[in-house]
Amino acid sequence: MRPGAGWYVLIAGTLWLAAPMPAGAQGAASRPQGRVSVTLNTAGREFEGGDTRSDTEVSTAVTFKTPDADADGAEVGLDLRFSRYAGVERPQRVSVYDGFAGLRFGGNGRFRVRAGHMWLTDLGTSGALAGGVFEYRQPASDTRTRLRAGAFAGFEPAIYDVGYASGVRKQGGYVAVEKGFLRRHVLGYTQVRQGALTERSVLSVTNFVPAGRRLFAYQAAEFDVQGPAGGTAERGLSYFLANVRVTPVERVELLGTYNRGHSLDARRLTEDVLNGRPLTPQAIDGLRYESGGGRVTVEVLPRTRLYAGYSLDRNNRDDASTGRTILGGHAGNLFSSGLDVSGSDSRMARPGGAYHSRYFSVGRGIGRSAYVSGDYSTSLSVIRFQRSDGLIIETRPSTRRYSGSASATLTRNASLMFTVDYAKDTGMTEIRMLTSLSYRLR
Repeated sequence: MRPGAGWYVLIAGTLWLAAPMPAGAQGAASRPQGRVSVTLNTAGREFEGGDTRSDTEVSTAVTFKTPDADADGAEVGLDLRFSRYAGVERPQRVSVYDGFAGLRFGGNGRFRVRAGHMWLTDLGTSGALAGGVFEYRQPASDTRTRLRAGAFAGFEPAIYDVGYASGVRKQGGYVAVEKGFLRRHVLGYTQVRQGALTERSVLSVTNFVPAGRRLFAYQAAEFDVQGPAGGTAERGLSYFLANVRVTPVERVELLGTYNRGHSLDARRLTEDVLNGRPLTPQAIDGLRYESGGGRVTVEVLPRTRLYAGYSLDRNNRDDASTGRTILGGHAGNLFSSGLDVSGSDSRMARPGGAYHSRYFSVGRGIGRSAYVSGDYSTSLSVIRFQRSDGLIIETRPSTRRYSGSASATLTRNASLMFTVDYAKDTGMTEIRMLTSLSYRLR
């Protein structure tokens, strides 16, 4: 199902007409804000043997949003991305993350209704919605915990096009408990149905836990309470992510991360079941992945930090774990020269080969409104595999990249960025230029 042009004119008109005009005494915090940016990305490639190819991408991003205030009134939001290509056979892409109009009522914005395209961040990966949401918000208070609860229903938006996934509906609700600026705990439920079959039935949990200045923890998880595609695949953990940052002393930061999950194309699997197509074990089982590691960062001098990290990764349930190490650092205004210097060295040891990458960057501000930088990176992969006759084949694809970039604030509202890259890959040379102009609406 795809809406017609008149639907978009109506939505666009609603966005601009429903936006409250700022009163002079309200200040910048109560004004609608947004941004319009246009990016030109062009690349030329020369392959081994003399073949050449070039392509250009023009992308536009538009955002506009009224303040999320605790007061009755109208509210609108727009977050639209559009890309068009030249010189290469790719379809144009349109992504509508937000395009809604809403109303706050009941005193201090206690009740809220929104309709249109929305990304419900409380629901993580299940948050894309084209439909309606009703939310209750406890009035804000500095001395007590705040409760939010909502229910939603609608369609599944298309990812890179305007419209909806055919025959897909979603509904659910969420409860959130908040306190202060960062603390938040969210429990959500989303049911996605495709025709007569339940594509996914997902319980999601998110926690932001600050503990003073020394500790911050973030955790997110999704659990399929019913097996995807009407029980064709097994139910269980879809993903779990945890991030813990600890500052035991003033100049030392410890970071620990862990994530594991089960990647499955539930949309395609459900379509295959509904259409009676044969199912492969790979489609039913999906991909298992797991990663865990830590990093230590030490501020050895003012504005100078060194860090070291190690992690173990597993990208399939039958694969062995892979070790990954990184060493690096950053110095701002090195020896009062005005130069910002960064560098890192990353290594990965796989059962069938290895990967090694280095990165180095130098940047400097020019006046009060411009910044220039130069980057260099190199990477080498060593890949080994055994042929059926027992012979071991080894390849060593490598890349060297040189880059320069500049950004400048042109006016109070406008900024410009320019980047040029030269990359030398095994069998290919590429030159890429990117230019972006942004204008802030405020």
